[in-house]
Amino acid sequence: MSVMTRKDIEIEVCAYSVESCRNALAAGADRVELCAGMWDGGVTPSGGMIREAKRCGIPVFVMIRPRGGDFLYTEDEFAVMREDVMEAKRNGADGVVTGVLLADGNVDVERTRELARLAAPLPVTFHRAIDMTPDVEEALERVIAAGCRRVLTSGGRNTAVEGIEGLRRMARRAAGRIKVMAGSGVNGGNAGILLEAGVDALHLSGRASRDSGMVFRNPEVSMGGMPGIPEYEQYYSAVEKVAAVVRVKRNFE
Repeated sequence: MSVMTRKDIEIEVCAYSVESCRNALAAGADRVELCAGMWDGGVTPSGGMIREAKRCGIPVFVMIRPRGGDFLYTEDEFAVMREDVMEAKRNGADGVVTGVLLADGNVDVERTRELARLAAPLPVTFHRAIDMTPDVEEALERVIAAGCRRVLTSGGRNTAVEGIEGLRRMARRAAGRIKVMAGSGVNGGNAGILLEAGVDALHLSGRASRDSGMVFRNPEVSMGGMPGIPEYEQYYSAVEKVAAVVRVKRNFE
């Protein structure tokens, strides 16, 4: 079947709020990856967030990541990840998203497989930790061996467009054994060339922002202790940005 007539392309929205989950559904996305901690690149959301997201009516894949930073976890952190997988299942998650690396940068197959077994029968997506490995194609084999059904990747580069050749090679190598999902910088303007590379899915936040409704503001205090992070700006997934990618997908059907 030609890539131009594929019927199985998926659109996933990285959502940090219930509003974003609703907007993803309204835009025609297939599911959300539910996260907290946008400035950390996505960490595990609360049980309350998962339950409210599920009420939106769109499939919810839950991020399992105990902190920002690297993907080399201590025993305590990994224990939290195991508990979070079970908590996600109890709260009705449709899948989980995770990734564990070894100190040498390779995929930690043993720990990833353990999380996949705990998550079963829910599908597991291995996230962009794969882009931090020495060889993304070799890492792909390890992810498959660990029992993951999807991999989110930018082809080993900062954005999916920059890594398009890597994505093309990964899609060929996957050969139907795992779904390859392109993410990082995906939008309506580049979705077509990414799908032409043969990936199975696209991942985007469709991020937009608006000013806070707060009238009184204290410029002397940074709640996170990190100056430069906006205290009075709210981020969400915009319907029109997600819908632009969905329209591209439909052109391939």
